[in-house]
Formats: sequence, C-alpha cells, structure tokens
Amino acid sequence: MTKSKSTFVYTTYIRTTPEKLWAALTGPDFMKQYWFGMHMASDFQAGAPWRLLSDEGRTMDDGAVVEADPPRKLVLRWRNRWNPELEAEGDTLCTMTLQQEGDTVRLQILHESEHPSSRLIEAVSSGWPKILSNLKSLLETGSVILPAH
Repeated sequence: MTKSKSTFVYTTYIRTTPEKLWAALTGPDFMKQYWFGMHMASDFQAGAPWRLLSDEGRTMDDGAVVEADPPRKLVLRWRNRWNPELEAEGDTLCTMTLQQEGDTVRLQILHESEHPSSRLIEAVSSGWPKILSNLKSLLETGSVILPAH
C-alpha cells in the first residue's frame, strides 16, 4: 500500500521568453512587484539556500535549491516558517518548469508534500494562482492585477 501525497499543479501561459520569465522568477526587485512585496533571496544554484522574505525582512519560507537549469527548471525544497502548524509538516517540494510554446512560455508549478492531507498544500493552492496571475499580468502588460494590501 502506497501513501498518497498532497499535490498542487498550476499551469499558465505567458507571452514572454523563457529568459525573461526566469529572471522574473528569480529577480528580487521584479518579484516584489507581483509577490505582494515579498521576494526570494538566493543565488539559485543547486545546493544553495533560499528564503522568502516579507517586505519587513521576515523569513516566511525557506529551503534549498534542489535543481536549477536556467531558463527551464527550478526545483526548491520548501518549508513554511511563519505558521507553526504548517512548519510542523516539514519540507515540501516545488518544481517550476518553463517551456517555450510559440510566442508564449508554458509555466507549470508542481508543489507537493508527503503528507496526504497537507494544510500547506491547501494554503498554496489559493496563493499560487494569485501570485502567478500577477506575474503573468506584470510581464504582459506592465502592471499587476492584485495589488499588495
């Protein structure tokens, strides 16, 4: 009998290049615009640590870069740090895959946990669509659709 995982998958198509999308996913200044003031701090090399920082500098999530293949794939070991209940679930894995399709880039986010009923996966399933909608809008139009509160 195999234990089932909790998974969240989201796919969007963005009118951009893989290089511009990679820069948007890894560039802290650009990231703050679509991630509600937060950004990731890392050099995004395999084995490197990363942290998701609030606009006040508080570590919200952190982990390590498992795989980095610019501008095609980024895999992060991910752990929540701001909610004790979510932090207790341990590490999750977030895989970002970028694939050119015509004049768009297919961006797929796969976020998974070994916990069958992960509350973290439940939380990211409402967070990722908002973040990625902002990212898509910012890259295509120059502005976000969901401003920071």
